Amino acid sequence: MKEVKQPRKPLIYYYVIALLIVLLFNLLVTPLLSQQQVTEVDYGTFMDMIEDGDIGIVQVEDTQILFTGKDQTVIYATTPMDDPTLTERLHDAGAKFARVIEEPVSPVWSFLLTFGLPILIFFLLGQYMSRKLMEQAGGGKNSLSFGMGKSNAKVYVQSSKGIKFSDVAGEDEAKESLAEVVDYLHSPEKYAKAGAAMPKGILLVGPPGTGKTMLAKAVAGEANVPFFSISGSEFVEMFVGMGASKVRDLFKQAKEKSPCIVFIDEIDAIGQKRSAGGNYGGNDEREQTLNQLLTEMDGFEENTGVIILAATNRPESLDPALTRPGRFDRRVPVELPDLAGREAILKVHARKIQTAEDVDFHTIARMAAGASGAELGNIINEAALRAVRGGRTVVTQADLEESIEVVIAGYQKKNAVLSDREKKVVAYHEIGHALVAAMQSHSAPVQKITIIPRTSGALGYTMQVDTGDKYLLTKEEIEDKIATYTGGRAAEEVVFGQITTGASNDIEQATKLARAMIARYGMSEDFDMVAMETVQNQYLGSDVSLACAPDTQKEIDRKVVELVKRQHEKARKILEDNRGKLDELASFLYEKETITGDEFMEILTGGKQA
Repeated sequence: MKEVKQPRKPLIYYYVIALLIVLLFNLLVTPLLSQQQVTEVDYGTFMDMIEDGDIGIVQVEDTQILFTGKDQTVIYATTPMDDPTLTERLHDAGAKFARVIEEPVSPVWSFLLTFGLPILIFFLLGQYMSRKLMEQAGGGKNSLSFGMGKSNAKVYVQSSKGIKFSDVAGEDEAKESLAEVVDYLHSPEKYAKAGAAMPKGILLVGPPGTGKTMLAKAVAGEANVPFFSISGSEFVEMFVGMGASKVRDLFKQAKEKSPCIVFIDEIDAIGQKRSAGGNYGGNDEREQTLNQLLTEMDGFEENTGVIILAATNRPESLDPALTRPGRFDRRVPVELPDLAGREAILKVHARKIQTAEDVDFHTIARMAAGASGAELGNIINEAALRAVRGGRTVVTQADLEESIEVVIAGYQKKNAVLSDREKKVVAYHEIGHALVAAMQSHSAPVQKITIIPRTSGALGYTMQVDTGDKYLLTKEEIEDKIATYTGGRAAEEVVFGQITTGASNDIEQATKLARAMIARYGMSEDFDMVAMETVQNQYLGSDVSLACAPDTQKEIDRKVVELVKRQHEKARKILEDNRGKLDELASFLYEKETITGDEFMEILTGGKQA
């Protein structure tokens, strides 16, 4: 999509105007202000000067006679008399007949020209430039505070390089739902004949980075209609009422260009639920903006041809009046892509780079489980950067795999040097994770193990990759995950008889899973199918709120400790029973620093000796 911008006059334009005004002032006004003063004399004095031959230039008019002396330094004026021989006597006295001076300027005109005119010129020039600056800032002629009443929405029109549905991968269900909007904008008469009304508003909900904004632009690109884009936070101003004014201006522009699409990103900034007890001035501006938006979407005036798209990752915080039928009629989930979707997204982003023929995007998609579309695009870009750093123009499979590790754990720390003992402890720690996972039937296969420190703070990590996407987890699978998290600490205990701080993240993840099993998933016999905590937002992290008594909370804590301890004991027993393989694998990892899942399994199954 190409943004439409109003042409702005360069600053030199205003300098030229000021220069022309100054030149005009000098050419027309200055001569008037520089005129000599006229001295009034009687006719007798005029006659005496003629007799004395002291006449320079004479200008005879019907109402007065203007003349100068021989030195022509002073201008005199006298009243004419009936004197038939005046011309002859002036000629004999050596006078010259010519124009002496223009009409003398009165004191009032002199004051106006001297003081009033320059002030007026600069005042008008200042007003003109101020109005132009406000218009360029988006305010227009009638706005206040330099255009805060204007919506400042960015207007896009379709171009040859506009975004299409083919540029958005991994969201087939969302595209199918939005394709109906495109069809309506192309042929609204088809829906009118059937008596069907297109939804006035469509709400795109999903985690950050899943392509909600890109989907909205793709709808406008497919429909080939104007596209207004604005963020919810841009409506909120310091002065009360400006947000509502911006909403009115936005819909006024949209109606003028209908059929069109209005896209409001992060609509939760103005669409949050209104409190029942009043705000006492705290959120008056936001509520007035929301009320104006509700009126524009479902008021007495029809918004024919204006489709409103909005995006948010906090749908639970929106006001019910905004999400009811008649306003945002349809909710389109834009979720994290599945395995097939991740592979398709990787291929779309890979169009911009050169890739080797043996690149397996399916494997990369499996390794990037849980990644959003934005993160997948970042993985492709990191791979291209790695290729450039290596002096190559073609991205290889190794570049892509390393870029996943960069996104997950950060860059390798080249200057981090571990002591031999620390390196050995990290090797046993990571092999402990991998060995416990391999010895359990419900764990994902090991893809890679490394003890190279990363910029995220990790001294090493074990990557497990499922063969496909999983949408449901059994109780046994979650318990095996907890046991795998405790495998690193268990290996330290079995081999060294002491523990380190390296398991801090493992402890956090194991505790989180154990608490979710008991308080949220109903996997405890004592609490059965009773939810003790609820997720506040399914798209922004995993913040939860407790819904139980303090005594129940103590019981939950006790059961969480028991569950983690039980899986910790299971992991330690697995490592004690396979101590030989633990030592063999740790020695191999210590020497190579990074091993693949195939190398790990060969040693574990006896197919290769370290």
